[in-house]
Amino acid sequence: MTTRKPSRRKAAAGADEPGLSLTERAYRQLEEMIVTLQLPPGSAVSETALSQRLKIGRTPIREALQRLARERLVTILPRRGIIVSEINVKSQLRLLEVRREVERLVAKSAARRATPEERAGFLELARRFEKSAKSNDDVAFMRVDREFNELSVAAARNEFAAGAMSLMHALSRRFWYIHYKQAADMPLIAKLHADIARGIAAGDETAAGKAMDKLLGTVAQFTRDTVTTDF
Repeated sequence: MTTRKPSRRKAAAGADEPGLSLTERAYRQLEEMIVTLQLPPGSAVSETALSQRLKIGRTPIREALQRLARERLVTILPRRGIIVSEINVKSQLRLLEVRREVERLVAKSAARRATPEERAGFLELARRFEKSAKSNDDVAFMRVDREFNELSVAAARNEFAAGAMSLMHALSRRFWYIHYKQAADMPLIAKLHADIARGIAAGDETAAGKAMDKLLGTVAQFTRDTVTTDF
């Protein structure tokens, strides 16, 4: 598999966000490092090295790694170490089957249940998605995507959908980041996200659901295309 070299980074995710616990800060930074290939698939990591690198204590690092293991981004091998998980196209396609159903539900529920403040937040996210599309900024897009996912889950007010979503998005973002320059159109993906955000902001369940279907159809085609580009 051909992997991309990570581009130059902005300040690490969560590094300057007030109010975050050390565990949440460690999780956000480690998740971004894995998704953007600063910690590539198959690499071995250690609590000590990560603690020194992020300047965060080992207990928050350990707790963050346990969460990443639940999300299948790392594998913790007792007495042997921690390995960043490999990537599998067939697994991604199975993941998309679940994403299509869960994310359609979340988008439509968010459109129905979002508060006025949340709707304003979705409009702002739509603007930022379009800004990342114009600048073709992959890291900016992924950070907005994370916020979009978190706000969608909050606005949907369905704890069971939230649990399912938390297990899917980081894996999906990493797969996209590795392959998108070979098989995907980042500005298009960002604009499709903006369409969903606007549908939710308008309280239009039908528009939000259709926009989500269009996005995930595009992502599914992109995932299949990686078979011919990299495998």
